[in-house]
Amino acid sequence: MAITHWPLAERPREKLLERGADALSDAELLAIFLRTGVKGKTALDLSRELLGEYGDLRVLLKASQERFCQSHGLGQAKYVQLQAVMEMSKRVLATGLNRGESLTSPSQSRELIASELRDEVREVFACLFLDNQHRVIAFERMFWGTVNAASVYPREVVRRALELSASAVIFAHNHPSGVAEPSEADRQITQQLIQALSLIEVRVLDHFVVGDLELVSFAERGLL
Repeated sequence: MAITHWPLAERPREKLLERGADALSDAELLAIFLRTGVKGKTALDLSRELLGEYGDLRVLLKASQERFCQSHGLGQAKYVQLQAVMEMSKRVLATGLNRGESLTSPSQSRELIASELRDEVREVFACLFLDNQHRVIAFERMFWGTVNAASVYPREVVRRALELSASAVIFAHNHPSGVAEPSEADRQITQQLIQALSLIEVRVLDHFVVGDLELVSFAERGLL
């Protein structure tokens, strides 16, 4: 049966308008993106089939162009459309990192940092430099590594904090493995950075470790 023949409350578009996007399942959201199904399958049927093929929505969204276009019901046009949607979402989130913007809550910092680092294929260590009112001065990727490690140099972080006249900083790095649990090396470098920055009276507010599905806060763990 075509989706247009379903009860209104069960149609993804109507459900979104009535209850909001967060009320929809991954399959329903994907069905709205696909718009149409294929012969013998509604858009929702196709969405469920694709999620079964890829495992979850995140894997589908990160698929290479070649793999994405090989899937039944998808193609280059859908791939281009998806990349545009993802980039728009990333830019909207990134607007909160503009110079002068004030970070008003820990959740805001988490969302912004996760959007910047989650899809990196190698480890990246970044710093969010803030003024004394926790307004953003700059978000900078400072060190790059391999798939499982990045060398971090405290003197470079101190130098950059002085150049920017920062009063506080939030660190963040990703784990390409997808597991956000901090390593012993993560703990050690964080303490080294705290000690180095304390000499110039720059406070370390947090250190986030970004994984695939979660983000770990050093401050929440009592590790600072």
